[in-house]
Amino acid sequence: MHFFQNTNIDFLSKRKLFYLVSLSVIVIGLVVFALKGLAIGIDFAGGTEVLVKFQNEIPINDIRSAMSTSQINGAEIKTLGSEREILIRTPEQGEGTSVSDNIRQALTTNIKNNTFEVLRIDKVGPKIGKELTTSAIYATIFSLIAILIYLAFRFEFVYAVGSVLALLHDVLVTLGFVAVFGFLFPGLHLELDQGMVAAFLTLIGFSVNDTVVVFDRIRENIKLYKSENIFSVMNKSLNYTLSRTIITNGTVFITVLILLIFGGEVNRSFAFTFLVGIITGTYSSIYTAGAFVVDIKNYMDKNKKGIIPGKLSPKKA
Repeated sequence: MHFFQNTNIDFLSKRKLFYLVSLSVIVIGLVVFALKGLAIGIDFAGGTEVLVKFQNEIPINDIRSAMSTSQINGAEIKTLGSEREILIRTPEQGEGTSVSDNIRQALTTNIKNNTFEVLRIDKVGPKIGKELTTSAIYATIFSLIAILIYLAFRFEFVYAVGSVLALLHDVLVTLGFVAVFGFLFPGLHLELDQGMVAAFLTLIGFSVNDTVVVFDRIRENIKLYKSENIFSVMNKSLNYTLSRTIITNGTVFITVLILLIFGGEVNRSFAFTFLVGIITGTYSSIYTAGAFVVDIKNYMDKNKKGIIPGKLSPKKA
């Protein structure tokens, strides 16, 4: 099945406007991120997290009162999926299970006529949290470097740089959206945890796959339309791959949207981050990666004697 057959959309004529749009979104997002930051999950911040399920629904204020009465201060308390499932998180890190035992005792002592069971206990020390943070940063950096090297061999170096810039664009725009939505809608409970890091890494792989498909078509069309300049070839290639992009990315978008709606709070950070990433990845494959290659190629060609401006000689596969 094909959609948008024989389209002739001029994607690249407005690329400078989209450069400005992307830059504005990135700046706004980074400003919000710098000023407000993101909620840090226990994976990175360290602490103790206890998930309990009560027999009957219970107000959050009753849990807070129980914690305060038992001198468990600074605890973050929120519902997880229903009014019966309560997630209690505290930065306290005692020996063994002492912190979780104190939380259990506080609930047993101060909340009557509503039995509960402990579904999960997570404990992360400060050293492990620091190691996870470092590993997440290294994973992102090394994945970008590996992609740069791979695309430099498969295509030309300028294509590789354009692709990596598009990936950086995707990460920064997505991070900005997460920061803005986390600030405007605190009820979403978006937090930087291993799930969100996984979403960013998945986004990088998803986005580069879409970009490689476009670049492959560009390489083929360069050989077919030798008399045309890079601007025309790039627009043709983007139109040829438009149907494939809509089907593939649209299917993934719907799947992740369902996960966001029905996946519960545990999956919300991953689903929201990846959902935004799908949109930005699709956008960047057209208006960032391709546009960058066009502008750099035109600049290089204009500075070479005997080369027609905009003309691109294909690299042998």
